[in-house]
Amino acid sequence: MSDSRSKPRKLFGTDGIRGTANTPPMTVEVAQRLGQAAGLHFTRGTHRHRVVLGKDTRLSGYMIECALVSGFLSAGMEVTLVGPLPTPAIAMLTRSLRADLGVMISASHNPFGDNGIKLFGPDGFKLSDEVESKIESLMEDDLTGKLAPPDQIGRASRLNDAAGRYIENAKASFPRGYRLDGLKIVVDCANGSAYRVAPTALWELGAEVIRLGCEPDGLNINDGCGSTHPQKLCQAVVENNADIGIALDGDADRVIISDEQGQLVDGDQILGLIARFLRQRGRLQTDNVIATVMSNMGLERFLKEQGITLQRTAVGDRYVVERMRELGANVGGEQSGHMILSDYATTGDGLMAALQVLAVIVETQRPASEVCRVFQPYPQLLRNVRFQGTNPLGSAALEDAKKWAEDRLSGKGRLVLRASGTEPLIRVMVEAEDSALVEEVVEYVCEAVRRATQD
Repeated sequence: MSDSRSKPRKLFGTDGIRGTANTPPMTVEVAQRLGQAAGLHFTRGTHRHRVVLGKDTRLSGYMIECALVSGFLSAGMEVTLVGPLPTPAIAMLTRSLRADLGVMISASHNPFGDNGIKLFGPDGFKLSDEVESKIESLMEDDLTGKLAPPDQIGRASRLNDAAGRYIENAKASFPRGYRLDGLKIVVDCANGSAYRVAPTALWELGAEVIRLGCEPDGLNINDGCGSTHPQKLCQAVVENNADIGIALDGDADRVIISDEQGQLVDGDQILGLIARFLRQRGRLQTDNVIATVMSNMGLERFLKEQGITLQRTAVGDRYVVERMRELGANVGGEQSGHMILSDYATTGDGLMAALQVLAVIVETQRPASEVCRVFQPYPQLLRNVRFQGTNPLGSAALEDAKKWAEDRLSGKGRLVLRASGTEPLIRVMVEAEDSALVEEVVEYVCEAVRRATQD
């Protein structure tokens, strides 16, 4: 077997494997091979091993699900199918069912033509880079003689109450004794995996629920709706005189809020609100909050005023979770809306984060427009530059541009230059107190990226 430690990962990105459906790497062959390799890796001991397998609402989910099932069965694993459910539900069920592995078929906020595969260990946490590398190495090996003999091939079954289990788990994160009676809530589920569970949970807690993006057809996930396209949500909140709007993405691991005036509230504001709420109640562990390099400097300043330290990681909720576990922190998140509340979940959970925001509204009896904006953000601009061929990061031209930008900002702001983990994009983010300076630096660096991609 090859040494996985010496080889970079080729299939796994920052959030599992992702790509265009029916095109490498998101093919039936790769999915089946992944099922075999992951099944073999997580077969430890003599007990009958189990994998929990969920998906979002993409048409290609049927194809990938079948391929994964065949791979896991051939490795001797029992497969528990749960159908369309949020990613955090798969993590939760993996632990509660004492499964050896959890798998979510989803490309999150990407359009329907893409799909992806996320893996969770028996503890409900996403796999480490090291484990993913070992699985990749197994996929490249000759598995002859390693798969299950005929009498040990696995069986597949369906868990019919999976949605109900997740709904009850989400409701349990809402403070005991609190209710949503009297609140009118618009919830946009992006025609994705939360289209049944999120509206149901909110309704059962007492809210009047107005549903958007809850009619998936396999092709309309994230299509002009959800957290990446919140315009309809904001409009619906105002038109229906609602108290708040909640927009989830395709696999419901992120959330964006609209206040009653139709104004958006991003993940940084939500993170600051929840952190202060918990600290005031003595429930913020270690007085640390974990965010990424993309979070606004205004959040960092606000948390410092609350006696809370902001710790930054690379972009990706898995890295946020890793730092949370290292430091013993129980709150972390991303500006994009991934919120990890480890008292309740092992991965980002948009519905549970929204419930914490609603808890503050219920407790304070104040409107969302007053509750949800806890700091004044620094001017921040993010632009994406698409490239073809070799990733230009690290080139001499970009290193020169980066040095120029850092000299120009001279300690008054930040430049973050990184590659997307899911698309051929270079993301350029600049923030500073001076918005004109932000615009100037972004334009310069983006042009340098374009030149580097043409050389």
